[in-house]
Amino acid sequence: MNDGRGSFSAMACRGARRQGGFTMIEVLVAVLVLSIGLIGLASLQGVSLQFNNSAYLRSQATNLAYDMADRVRANREAALVAGAYNITAGAAIPAAGTLPETDLNEWRTALQDSLPSGTGEVLVAGRNLTVVVCWDDTRGEGVAGAPAECTADGLNLMGFRFETQL
Repeated sequence: MNDGRGSFSAMACRGARRQGGFTMIEVLVAVLVLSIGLIGLASLQGVSLQFNNSAYLRSQATNLAYDMADRVRANREAALVAGAYNITAGAAIPAAGTLPETDLNEWRTALQDSLPSGTGEVLVAGRNLTVVVCWDDTRGEGVAGAPAECTADGLNLMGFRFETQL
């Protein structure tokens, strides 16, 4: 079939060559879009891990604060009369001896083992108990909103403050 415009196979070859270049541009655009999507997905995964770790540390701090409150409640008389459980965040870990010293020793050791740069403070004033747990959360949310006890005395740490009555 030759109608003067060329053979059918010659027209098909010319059309295929034009289509080949357009398909290559489509593939390049698709690869670019896919690459941007994968970079965004990797970034999202990194942020997710960061916040997950921060939430884990916050949960550990909460559990350790409640643990200290339970220890003080178990030895309420010593806490109310002598204030034997009072300790500041910057103070050294007391040696185990009396029950309050042993409780503080175990608690502060658990803080150091469970939290990065973990430390804590206990204050018994009258019938009020305040427990503050401080830790380094620079890889997570930082120190925004940390209790004053965690940002004083050269400490620049994240913190959790728990107050209750004995």
